[in-house]
Amino acid sequence: MLKKIAVATAAAALGATLVAAPATAAPANPGAACVQSGIGFLKGDDGALLRAAAQKQIDYSTLADPVNGPIFTSLEPESNLSLGQVVKLHTKAPSVFAWCR
Repeated sequence: MLKKIAVATAAAALGATLVAAPATAAPANPGAACVQSGIGFLKGDDGALLRAAAQKQIDYSTLADPVNGPIFTSLEPESNLSLGQVVKLHTKAPSVFAWCR
């Protein structure tokens, strides 16, 4: 339980850090801009997806479709990746995410 709280707290801090910059000040690093957009997608209206992502409760295979996206790749069912893994993918392969294109 403490691990889940720590992950959720870290995710919230990461999200707050990445979205704290003014909208006009886009990060110079395209990977950082992609991460910022991804956190924005997960925050949505109420932040429920961000909380679920921090707890590895999102099956990213349900969002993955090589043709229609929003994640343009194939993933195995039950791809409950950690938030850190997803952030790393945003920096290494931004073109995989619709919000980074």
